[in-house]
Amino acid sequence: MKITVVDRRTGRKKCASVVFDEKIRENRFVVSNGKELLVIKAPKRADMTMRKWIILVRTIIQEAKKYNLKCIEIVWKDLVNFDNLDSELGQIFAEAVYMAHYEFRKYKTPPKEGFGDVAEVVVIAPKNTKTLKRQNIKKGITIATQVNFCRDLANTPGCDMTPARFVGAVRKAIKGTKIKMRVLDEKQMKRKKMHGVLAVGQGSKNQSRFIILEYIGANPRQKPVCLIGKGVTFDTGGIDTKPHPHALDMMMDMSGGAATVATIITVAKLKLKKNIVVLIPTVENMPGGSSFKPGDIVKMMDGTHVEIGHTDAEGRLILADALTYAKMYKPCTVIDVATLTGAAMVALGERASAIFTDDDDLAQKTLETAESVGDYAWRLPLWDEYSTEITGNVGDISNIRTKGQPGYGGAITAAVFLKHFAKEHKQWMHIDIAPTMTAVFDEQLAKGAKGSPVRLLVKLLEQ
Repeated sequence: MKITVVDRRTGRKKCASVVFDEKIRENRFVVSNGKELLVIKAPKRADMTMRKWIILVRTIIQEAKKYNLKCIEIVWKDLVNFDNLDSELGQIFAEAVYMAHYEFRKYKTPPKEGFGDVAEVVVIAPKNTKTLKRQNIKKGITIATQVNFCRDLANTPGCDMTPARFVGAVRKAIKGTKIKMRVLDEKQMKRKKMHGVLAVGQGSKNQSRFIILEYIGANPRQKPVCLIGKGVTFDTGGIDTKPHPHALDMMMDMSGGAATVATIITVAKLKLKKNIVVLIPTVENMPGGSSFKPGDIVKMMDGTHVEIGHTDAEGRLILADALTYAKMYKPCTVIDVATLTGAAMVALGERASAIFTDDDDLAQKTLETAESVGDYAWRLPLWDEYSTEITGNVGDISNIRTKGQPGYGGAITAAVFLKHFAKEHKQWMHIDIAPTMTAVFDEQLAKGAKGSPVRLLVKLLEQ
């Protein structure tokens, strides 16, 4: 699919015109005087927001696919004839178009008539339209392409996305960029005392890996931003196995790792003048004779003795070692991204990721950026009082809540656990993307992985 910008109607045959109507109840496709029209219900002009506008653009693409339209024409002034819209509409438009067009079809046999994809979106706008700069469209396509790559990685079933295959997919994806890659195997991790990563993966026949990606886009002496992504390629819960149907989407438990890979590739393709390090501990959490068990004590890379209260609280263990490993880079900022807790979903539903940080400026910047790009987030507390709730009974700390009512505040206590290992980092933030792991029914996106928070991370790094 491509986006073409022209300054007048092309008169192309078989290219349906998109029109907007506030009065209709539902979208429809009609033929009037021999002209194909895709009629889209639009919000009232005064009620429009950026959130609604992004959904409107996605709706156009979804409806075009529904009616098997190969080409559609959109008059830009009609599409942006609303209040309360941003100035970078060209980029946001391109992102919305490409994300809405995406479907994960790796395992689907194409029908004889094809999948009904849109081949071209023609945008009609005068030259030098301020809200539709061609470089912004190109940038939006670059970002959305990597968001969709993130979705591909996360949607791939666990049988085809083991730690080793994840490494292979990343190695292939970074070809042609300036990103350097190193991978630690289990022997190397053992020498570095990364026992958190090793403990989680020891029940699987598929060995664990630790992925290191480095992009130098600025002065090498400049301190890097370090992104850490949770890379659990399949999470059964371990010995504390998840009941059906809660494991059905657990091939996506490496969505944080996928997002950080997509982010550094985007940074490289946009040639941002930043130094970025990505760390991804990638494991498979399986029950077996050699699995780690409830009650075990794991000595982490930094020497902390962690008491295992639950084997399904595994993501924080692998992230903890990655946070310790990150110290060697002396980063200016560390951001970890993980599908970490169901508790975050209980707190926020499925429409916003949870963010945790002690840095008020970073939190505010993240919330504002999230709103502007459509990767929504909300801040939850990280007060010191919560740390008493994960005090270990026989170890230093526990990987689940040990004090107070069991099960309460699980997203917060998980973040507090990570904070213990991030305390030496000058600026640190944890993003729990469990709530935004998959698309919501009314977001006009294909079912499955959503690609959060790639757009948010890219924008933060730009700033």
